[in-house]
Amino acid sequence: MAGYKVVVTGMGVVTPIGIGKNEFWDNLKNGQSGVQVIPRFKEFSTYIAAEVADFQPQQYMEKRDTKRTDRFTQFAYTAAQMAIGDAHLDFGREDKEKIGVVIGTGIGGLGTIEKQFKILLERGPRRVSPFLVPMLIANMASGHISIEHGLQGPNLTPVTACASGTHAIGEAFRILQRGEAEVMIAGGAEAPLTSIAFAGFCAARAMSTRNKQPAKASRPFDLKRDGFVMGEGAGVLVLERLEHALARCAPIYAEIVGYGMSGDGHHVTAPDPEGQGAYLCMRKALENAGLSPSAVDYINAHGTSTEYNDKVETLAIKRLFGEHAHRLPISSTKSMIGHLLGAAGGVEAIATILSMYHGIIPPTINYEYQDPACDLNYVPNKAIQGEIDIAISNSFGFGGTNACLVIKKVYP
Repeated sequence: MAGYKVVVTGMGVVTPIGIGKNEFWDNLKNGQSGVQVIPRFKEFSTYIAAEVADFQPQQYMEKRDTKRTDRFTQFAYTAAQMAIGDAHLDFGREDKEKIGVVIGTGIGGLGTIEKQFKILLERGPRRVSPFLVPMLIANMASGHISIEHGLQGPNLTPVTACASGTHAIGEAFRILQRGEAEVMIAGGAEAPLTSIAFAGFCAARAMSTRNKQPAKASRPFDLKRDGFVMGEGAGVLVLERLEHALARCAPIYAEIVGYGMSGDGHHVTAPDPEGQGAYLCMRKALENAGLSPSAVDYINAHGTSTEYNDKVETLAIKRLFGEHAHRLPISSTKSMIGHLLGAAGGVEAIATILSMYHGIIPPTINYEYQDPACDLNYVPNKAIQGEIDIAISNSFGFGGTNACLVIKKVYP
């Protein structure tokens, strides 16, 4: 799609291995796991998760707002503030009608729903918070960010399960390409570490039960993986039209050059066994970028540490990239931070850009036993040096919804 060039000028993250891009990157490249035992879940078959244990929302937002927002909104707002600061964006000098926000989430305020429903049952309807609805609705993360800064450009919230964050960045990219805004704040946020979410995923037998070895539980592409590890957090980027970024001498980390979407049309939770949806998504993203598969230097995989996803994603990569697939370094950030659901795409896009920016490809940790069906280079256990000019970041979600970004290195 022809249009304005779009660049990344700021990044902010809240993750289980670091708050802020510098701490996150240091731990990511060093293969640090953020998975730990969560004592409040000891009664469940899985009681480990990747929690942002040291997050104090009052350090990043007004105290009154911490009482009126769900944890997922607090994550999003914090990451957005960091991204705005990183981009040196001064709203006092900008046309706020031309600045928008797109923050995706898979669930929204699940913690608020759980807490307030308990109050309803135990104490009656009169004790339910008047802030219940504005705290739980999925679009409140993007809403809060835009309200806080008076931003009047496009404002929306993709709710596409584990692809939400990537869809958010992709849609912001297209808004800027079309010239409908000059700056977009985009990414994903999720706070799913609740009893109801754990009960549901445990009932579905989707999560790892390696409770005695939490740091080794998330093992994408490894033969002995036994399920994913749930995580929480947010990843938010500032995207700008290139001309706008250059005019204000903004830092430029990378260029977004392609975005693809597809549907599996197959099953509620299981991916298409032939990898058709994942294949189409990556192919469309590269076509959108005007690039051939051979141009790609690195893939940040969806890589959930579940048998179906890992095999199907590998199959789709081999189908699209052919022999080049065996030369491509591929890694899964989820091996360290767990699966952040709707926030995954935002955080993983930032991980991809940081890999490109520093010339270091982060590892897939806990890769010990080769699965014959997963026979590519997953950068096992230790980061490697690698020049990356073109990278893709994959996100696939329940309902068969898929999203892929193509990111290009920007040289000074």
